Amino acid sequence: MSELNLILLGPPGSGKGTQGERLQEDFHLPYYATGNILRAAVSEQTELGRTAKEYMDRGDLAPDEIVIGIAEERLSQPDAKKGFLLDGFPRTQAQAEALERLLAKLGTPLDLCLVLTVDNEAVVQRLLKRARIEGR
Repeated sequence: MSELNLILLGPPGSGKGTQGERLQEDFHLPYYATGNILRAAVSEQTELGRTAKEYMDRGDLAPDEIVIGIAEERLSQPDAKKGFLLDGFPRTQAQAEALERLLAKLGTPLDLCLVLTVDNEAVVQRLLKRARIEGR
């Protein structure tokens, strides 16, 4: 299947990454997690990446305009033209509105948004397990 554009939303620990991997395999879609996109932009030292790094080095969240710009750069790449799977973007109303404008500009429809919900205790347990595994 091509030109399938999906968004996964949910809190940390809700299973976005797990489900994203499965959907990526099933539908052969490029998978873009917000954190990965930000880290790639920092690593590539793009202008937005350098600005995002300043926030990240302080332990702050990158502001909407930075996250939006980095997402726009990524979704404008050729590999996203045949479909994509977004993990954790958009996270705010401003990001959602910017994504809507971007997709309209690119002539790309959004096909599906999956919202994953999990009770708080399960999220806490998952995050603690992930922290132990990743040494956080």
